[in-house]
Amino acid sequence: MAKNYFGRLLLVLLLLPFFTQAKQFKTPEKALAEIYPNAQIEVRSIVLSKEQQEEVQRLLGVKLDTRLVSWYLVRRGKEVIAYAYVDTHVVRTKPEVVLYTITPEGRLDVVEVLAFQEPLEYMPDEEWLKVFKGKELAPGTLRHRRDIPNITGATITARAISDNARKVLAIWQVLFGGKR
Repeated sequence: MAKNYFGRLLLVLLLLPFFTQAKQFKTPEKALAEIYPNAQIEVRSIVLSKEQQEEVQRLLGVKLDTRLVSWYLVRRGKEVIAYAYVDTHVVRTKPEVVLYTITPEGRLDVVEVLAFQEPLEYMPDEEWLKVFKGKELAPGTLRHRRDIPNITGATITARAISDNARKVLAIWQVLFGGKR
């Protein structure tokens, strides 16, 4: 009986890495509550007009796949202290979910990975994600390997997060830029 128990335990230990590769972290609401304590969080689903979609595409230089976007408005009292967007995209073959927060001035504040389905060795660490803080949508910024350093062994992840940071900032600029 003990031999059978140890055989099963060994099998579980050998297979465990295959079942733990994907990782769910936290919900957007929980992440925002941790980043902005004592703030109220409002979710707003917005359908971009055709003109807004074209303006985002002009700012990006690439096609925007959807006109429906959901934004989180983070408030203290009546004042918006941050905007947040959750972007889901495919890296290699599996989804990644990234939270981008933006200041009212249009600068990235926090970039946090909320879910990562690829092998964890491809996931960016917190220090690398901090390079986005303060970045804004401007020529020559947020370009992978130019303004944003590569992640050795995780080039596709680094490119996806950088490209989507530009997309999120372009949508923010069209919807909220200059408005308080």
